[in-house]
Amino acid sequence: MDFKGRTAIVTGAGKGIGRHVATLLGERGARVVALGRTRNDLDALAVETGCRAIAVDLADAAAARRAAAEALPADLLVNCAGINILEPFLEMKDESFDTVQAINVRAAAIVSQVFARDLIRRDAPGAIVNVSSISSFLGFRDHAAYCASKGALDGLTRVMANELGPHRIRVNAVNPGVTMTELARVAWSAPEKGGPMLARTPVGRFAETRDVAEAILFLLSDAAAMVHGHALPVEGGFLAN
Repeated sequence: MDFKGRTAIVTGAGKGIGRHVATLLGERGARVVALGRTRNDLDALAVETGCRAIAVDLADAAAARRAAAEALPADLLVNCAGINILEPFLEMKDESFDTVQAINVRAAAIVSQVFARDLIRRDAPGAIVNVSSISSFLGFRDHAAYCASKGALDGLTRVMANELGPHRIRVNAVNPGVTMTELARVAWSAPEKGGPMLARTPVGRFAETRDVAEAILFLLSDAAAMVHGHALPVEGGFLAN
């Protein structure tokens, strides 16, 4: 997977999966524009990889649109920014639901719209990968806002694929299971929490950020030229149970 001569926008690039995606894309020749909320994380990534960094709060629709425009022109887009606010459904706050949808769904729609419009204007092909979750398929307790957002993101992916395909813009989603980011490694290392999930995972381990990043790069690459409109689980067989 060689991305020389291509520019990739990665949202949520400061930490976790997004950071690994930005790093791998840079290693494989792409010029990377990293979008994220925390300036210190982005500055560190820029030093490590030479990427261009844009700090933005993607919960702000106008700011998301400005940042996406500033990142152009680009050939590839990974919508990786996402948050979760854990609350039981009966105690879920309106503002929690709205914030999760704004970042996990609306920001992806805004950035993709700005990106796709520019590709169409330039009559250029491109690829988009939306980072979803197995939470779009399953109803995890205390994850009402998050599950709703990822189900919406999968739906958005299908509509984007249907409408953007004729313009030579491929759109797919990846749906990771438990992925061992720094925070997740602490949270899921406890046997009482991680044990039941791990027992349902046939490969016997949780995903590392590289596992998910490699799947994303495949979907961005020419090797996936006929893969379009799909939600690809990256969860070690968890959904097979």
